Amino acid sequence: MSLNAELRAFHEARRLEIPAEIRQVMQRADAELAASDQADRALATGAQAPRFTLPSATGEAVALDQLLDRGPVVLTFYRGSWCPYCNLALRSLQQHHGEITDRGAHLVAVSPQVPDESLSLAEKHALDFTVLSDVGSETATAYGLAFELPDDLAAAYDKLGIALDRVNGGHPRTLPVPATYVIDQGGVIRWAFADTDYTKRAEPADILTALDALR
Repeated sequence: MSLNAELRAFHEARRLEIPAEIRQVMQRADAELAASDQADRALATGAQAPRFTLPSATGEAVALDQLLDRGPVVLTFYRGSWCPYCNLALRSLQQHHGEITDRGAHLVAVSPQVPDESLSLAEKHALDFTVLSDVGSETATAYGLAFELPDDLAAAYDKLGIALDRVNGGHPRTLPVPATYVIDQGGVIRWAFADTDYTKRAEPADILTALDALR
């Protein structure tokens, strides 16, 4: 089963578990985001990848330039460990991590969570790749991915017990559009996936194909 088929099946099963009034808020916010120009802001193939230095789950400063010195980079942005769709996507990437590294690439996942939350996520899912914290979403903003949650959706997340203020280090309203980039050693984005629909993610098979095209 492909990742997106798994995500669709999960979405169909989960949506009925969410109270109807909260589900309506989510659907309205999703439609508004899709109708906005947010997708057009996301960096696309051919763009120069903005440089960054971010803390890893263990507190180490990781710079994109340092990673590119070793080979291509697969950079994926996710919303946080509270998002089950993100967890499914990260587990799928972990399953293909060996194939990514066999192609000489380094996989990096970035979220707006504080390092402690990233560490918990990495340990829970036994992730072998680098997980970075973009608290305040400056890096996500540079890639054209950051957006602000509307008031009613932020309140709905609160009702669901999602403590974004805590996990995002005092920046509860800003999230990234889920996205994945394949960046060559010259720092150019050679393949890009970004979708305002958080139930859709880059397929690992497509990432591997993009890495093969760099050879």
